[in-house]
Amino acid sequence: MHSSVILVCLVVGTANYLFRYLPLRLGAKRQAQTSKSGRMSRVLDSIGVASICSLLVLSSAPEIIKDSQRLLPTLVGFVVLAITFWKSKSIILSTLIGAVCYGLVFKLMLPG
Repeated sequence: MHSSVILVCLVVGTANYLFRYLPLRLGAKRQAQTSKSGRMSRVLDSIGVASICSLLVLSSAPEIIKDSQRLLPTLVGFVVLAITFWKSKSIILSTLIGAVCYGLVFKLMLPG
């Protein structure tokens, strides 16, 4: 097995774990603000964005390895997705805005 495959698996696993763990750990402060937000609700909400981010990394890794110019659009898409989800708590809005930002950066980087 190539070391790049192991590295991608470790990065995706760590990101997935953090997207599931951090809302539980940091969500206690927000729980007081919302009445129906329980532990299970936070777990289910965080699984959605973790799945999208894992899919983004796994689907992009082979393309980035072949063509390093795809790294910047992928990073922009991931960061925008994470920030949008953190602010809005909407997985749909986060996914759409992240995809649009990825597409715009990718288009701007095309030669000619």
